[in-house]
Amino acid sequence: MSSFVYCPCRKNNERTMKKTILVVDDEKDILDLLTYNLQKAGYAVLTARDGTEALQQAHRRLPDLILLDVMLPEMDGWEVCKELKRDPPTAGIPVVFLTAKDTEFDEVLGLELGADDYIAKPIALRSLLARVRAAIRRREALTGNVLHDEVIRIDNVEINVPSYTVTVNNTPVVLTRREFETLLYLARNRGRVITRDVLLSTVWGDDVRVIDRTVDVHISKIREKLGAYGEYIETVKGVGYRMRA
Repeated sequence: MSSFVYCPCRKNNERTMKKTILVVDDEKDILDLLTYNLQKAGYAVLTARDGTEALQQAHRRLPDLILLDVMLPEMDGWEVCKELKRDPPTAGIPVVFLTAKDTEFDEVLGLELGADDYIAKPIALRSLLARVRAAIRRREALTGNVLHDEVIRIDNVEINVPSYTVTVNNTPVVLTRREFETLLYLARNRGRVITRDVLLSTVWGDDVRVIDRTVDVHISKIREKLGAYGEYIETVKGVGYRMRA
């Protein structure tokens, strides 16, 4: 059974605005534990106990972040994440995997699917809350000042920021969340050299274990997906990258 929790109304009966977290896990004890601690930390909480319900909740409520278990009934967490990142309304929602599958392969797979972070069970609540806050801050840093209809156009490349979509010559191009946000950051800073460290800090955050090579791999994939326009992303040897002004 899903639930939507918000803080008590003020004297003027208006709801206090809160960040909303969708917690997806088929174990009731974990749902209860996370719900209690997230509410205590000041978040509104939605819950789901299978992959199908998770997608329904995500599309209906558009939460600010999703805590997602991998081993779920109906549809596993990998598939849920892929569906979320494929659909423009939910593509920009940060996803943090929370799972007992703690091998390096599983972590890399989760991050490659577009997740923001990967936390292995058993849960260290203080660390989890810190990483939830960091993931939300990273998204706000990239999209917090977005106008409702903000669109960035570079020649025939169109970046629609609110819907997290990219088109090339009016044809949709599918980017992972991190690919999108890397492209967005470069596009917003056209003509400026952006170091790998800045991209890592802005797009991945300081709490996620990644290396400089991670940026290079993502840039390579972005260029490939942009086709002829991939050359607009220039490599500044030994420093980082620049989007041609």
